[in-house]
Amino acid sequence: MARIGFLGLGNMGLPMAKNLLAAGHDVVGFDVTPKAREAATAAGISVAEQAADVLSGAEAVITMLPAGDHVRAVYLGPDGLLAGAASGTLFIDCSTIDVASSREVHEAAAAQGHAMVDAPVSGGVSGAEAGTLTFMVGGNDDAFQRAKPHLDIMGRNIVHAGGAGNGQAAKICNNMILGISMIAVSEAFALGQRLGLDPKTFFDISSAASGSCWAMVNHNPVPGIVETSAANRDYQPGFAAAMMHKDLKLSQAAASQSGAATPLGAEATALYTLFVNAGNGGLDYSAIIKMIKGGPGA
Repeated sequence: MARIGFLGLGNMGLPMAKNLLAAGHDVVGFDVTPKAREAATAAGISVAEQAADVLSGAEAVITMLPAGDHVRAVYLGPDGLLAGAASGTLFIDCSTIDVASSREVHEAAAAQGHAMVDAPVSGGVSGAEAGTLTFMVGGNDDAFQRAKPHLDIMGRNIVHAGGAGNGQAAKICNNMILGISMIAVSEAFALGQRLGLDPKTFFDISSAASGSCWAMVNHNPVPGIVETSAANRDYQPGFAAAMMHKDLKLSQAAASQSGAATPLGAEATALYTLFVNAGNGGLDYSAIIKMIKGGPGA
């Protein structure tokens, strides 16, 4: 079994680290938040005094951080992970960040003799807890093969998306689809109710017809229709609106940089911006139906 460093022990990182620990790995973690460190200690994970301490003896280091700025700060520079790691250390960045930052860190890792993959995830907290996440992995073939046994413990679907940064590209494109889809589902159910359709009846029809989609079937925004939906928990998040907003903004930055036309992605970003700015970022992304039915800030 390997010694694995894990940086970022929040809602996603902690259950991922716990699954590695349960599989027999020696996991040493760190998080800047005292509450996260306490939860990790309670789960049996050794907690380091500072981020660089997770490098000691580590065969692999996994990071799950909020944004590209955090990833660059942790990896790069004279006191960063890359400078302090033993040659050949494997780095697995599971953060969802911009493609440019990911590729910058990949390039720096290669220059210092380290293997690296970007491996953002889909599946939410429930998937992290159950070990059923989907990992979208960018990096060369050798790094992917080294990372896969660790990812197999934390996930069910491990897909090599191509070279450096392609995992991030796949993640932001996928979540752009999800954000657009949830708005479409919300609009359709809101319209159906105004036209006198019972939401459950409409679900039974549309989920078996051409309007069916993953967002409708798994995260339906109307309470009482899909058991797993956050709508049944007063929209307490499985995937927070703030996180959807972040991913949509990443998609639009990438579209601008690459010259791609994404008009629906742009509109979805604008709507989630209104929703989050009205104080709803802590609700599930499916709660946007509240705004669709009642206007901004509803």
